[in-house]
Amino acid sequence: MFEYAVVGSGIGGSTIAAYLNAKQKDVVLFEKEGYLGGCSSTFKHKGRLYNTGATTFAGYQNGFLVKELFDTIGFTPQLIPTDPTIVVKQGSKITPRFRDFEKFLASVQENYPHEKNRDFWELIYKLNNQFYRYESHYYSNKNIVSKIKSLLSFVPLGVKFWSYLARDAQSFIEEFFGEIDTEYMQFLESQILIVAQAPTKEINFLTAALSLAYTFNENYYVYGGFSKLFDGLTQNISHLKRSSEVLLIQKEEDYFSIHTKKETIQAKKVILNSTVYDSAKLFEDESIRKYYKKYEKLNNYQSSFMLYMTLKTDKSFEHHYQLIQDQEIAFTKSNAIFVSFSDKNDNEIAPQGHYSVTVSIHTDTRFWNDPAQYESQKRKLHEILLDTILSELHIEKSEVVESFAATPKSFMHYLNREQLGGNAITFKNFLPFLPSNDTRIKGLYGVGDTTYAAQGWPGVMMGVKNLTRLLDV
Repeated sequence: MFEYAVVGSGIGGSTIAAYLNAKQKDVVLFEKEGYLGGCSSTFKHKGRLYNTGATTFAGYQNGFLVKELFDTIGFTPQLIPTDPTIVVKQGSKITPRFRDFEKFLASVQENYPHEKNRDFWELIYKLNNQFYRYESHYYSNKNIVSKIKSLLSFVPLGVKFWSYLARDAQSFIEEFFGEIDTEYMQFLESQILIVAQAPTKEINFLTAALSLAYTFNENYYVYGGFSKLFDGLTQNISHLKRSSEVLLIQKEEDYFSIHTKKETIQAKKVILNSTVYDSAKLFEDESIRKYYKKYEKLNNYQSSFMLYMTLKTDKSFEHHYQLIQDQEIAFTKSNAIFVSFSDKNDNEIAPQGHYSVTVSIHTDTRFWNDPAQYESQKRKLHEILLDTILSELHIEKSEVVESFAATPKSFMHYLNREQLGGNAITFKNFLPFLPSNDTRIKGLYGVGDTTYAAQGWPGVMMGVKNLTRLLDV
């Protein structure tokens, strides 16, 4: 019998499994697919490699949890610094998000001149630096006493940032600037949405500030694709079961039985890296199903439509672009397209002279529920995105070796989830309503972008760190 079974090898699952293994705990890691990483993996299509989704690696620097946890595990990934982290293109305006504050501010002031620009971005910079100094808070849902104690741990953070937590980001920004034109507001909104996964009217200003500030931190490109990072992260785990989908988890008196098509394994504790919206289907026990079903209301149906491309060209590109359009794009919930290019010297993910390209845009899972419209919608949006990217980034159609698309239905097929981006930290989904990394079921835990704290590498790693405290390892 194992001490821990981790179900799912996404950011949270792979990290907590590797961490427990490094602490000499007996752990088994299950992954449905042959590759690791979930929404952040790398897959092969017709012999070519593509990063599945999220392609930025943030938070790997001294003082940040990503590096702290990786150092504890004993793993150093092969990375290439990205600066600018992202290039924002809005019509004729091109704004590189440089890490250097003054260099970035000069670019913003040129494209979106405003007398309050320096004050605003200095506030963003300051809040980012101050927030990550607070480490004493934790969050538990084990029982009402644990929950109250954990919420009290947030008091110092709440006192420090109360004026930014109590205001929605949209009204705060509009009041701060006094007058801000629509184009500049779109520029801010589009970047906040990448990280916060919610519009400014639904989130507090602190969340928006941290979203805007991530480019001031160290950001990296992962050499060879994200699956290479996950392979390295989990390399010392003896019991790593790829292509092993967990079909049923049964709660016994003091342990769990985990059933796959091939075998049944027992473990004292189970850590799920599945979404809280989809976890109920793994259990027959009605009390456990009831626990997870109460969180189904948090499902915002947000997902991504993905376009994958291989280019053959001698042109040079930055690693990441955001292309902001005037209008919301059909079959999506956004007017901004996120485009990620492989490094031109990364011959592990694409041959010399080629680029592997991952493109994403926010959509709603419900847009893809009509079988009669599904294929035509998919084809149409594929064409819109492809034509827009080629035009905006001056790419010839003859340079496109291959392009294909994926919808929320594709992610459900391969990853068992339609909703992507995790739980957005909105006013409706904030402490104390957010799912924690522990549950009221003894021995059952969760990690990932739909539990505390948030999505993306820094957010999920806060949840991993929180879980290590709750497990006392």
